[in-house]
Amino acid sequence: MGIVLRSEDEIARIGRAGEVVARVLDAVEAACVPGVTTRELERIAARELAAAKGESVYIGYAPGGAPPYPSVLCTSINEEVVHGIPSGRALREGDVIGIDFACAKDGWVADGARTIGVGVVSAAARGLVDKTRAALDAAIERAVVGARLGDLGDAISRVAGGSGIVRAFTGHGVGRRMHEPPAVPNVGRAGTGTRLKAGLVIAIEPMFTLGSGDVEIADDGWTVKTIDRSWAAHYEHTIAITARGPRVLTSRT
Repeated sequence: MGIVLRSEDEIARIGRAGEVVARVLDAVEAACVPGVTTRELERIAARELAAAKGESVYIGYAPGGAPPYPSVLCTSINEEVVHGIPSGRALREGDVIGIDFACAKDGWVADGARTIGVGVVSAAARGLVDKTRAALDAAIERAVVGARLGDLGDAISRVAGGSGIVRAFTGHGVGRRMHEPPAVPNVGRAGTGTRLKAGLVIAIEPMFTLGSGDVEIADDGWTVKTIDRSWAAHYEHTIAITARGPRVLTSRT
C-alpha cells in the first residue's frame, strides 16, 4: 500500500475518531494518581470507548508474529517506552506513565499518546516529559505543504538536546488502518525525504529517554523498555497536512 492523500471529508471522519482518542486520554489522564492500577486505567478507557461507540484497533493486533495485543490501552511506566500491557501494577508517587490509545470510528482510525507525571515527580522526569511534548509541537509546526519528512525528524532531534532519542519506533500514516505509509522517523535531515502534500494524515510520536535511546522488547512480546532502564516519555498526535497548515485531529473540539 502506498501513501494515500485524504479528502477534506475523509480528514473530518478521521477527526471524529480523533475526538474519541482525546476523550479517552483525558479520562485516563485524570485517573493517573498514586495507587490506581493500570488495569483500572484500562477499564476507564474501555468504558469511554464504548460510550463513544468506537472500536478498539489494539485488541487482537498482532503484527510480525507478535502475540495478539490483549487490551484497548497501552500503559508504559518509567523505563517502559511504549506498548506496556495494563495489569495489576499500581502507580506510585513520582512515576511517569505513557498512555497510548487508538480507535476506529465508522471505519476511520486515529492514534494519540501522552506521558503523565504521577503526583510530584523529579525535576529530571518533569524536564523529560516537557521536552518530549515540545518536540511534538515543534514537529507539528514544520508539518506544512511543501516540507519534507526529514524536516519533522530534524525538528524533533533539535529539541532532544542531550536526551536519548528512540529510533527503533517511528510515527506513521493513519487512515483506514492504524499503520499506513509513510514511516515518520524521530530523527532526520532537513530538506530530505518524502514531500508533504495536502491530504496526508500522519501520526507524529517522539520518544525521548534520560539515557540511551536503545530499547528491547520484554518477554510479554510487547512492552518496549530502555536497555539501560533510563526513564522515557512519549507524545503523539494524529495530524492532517492541509493548505491552511497542520490540523491536529486528536484533540477535543
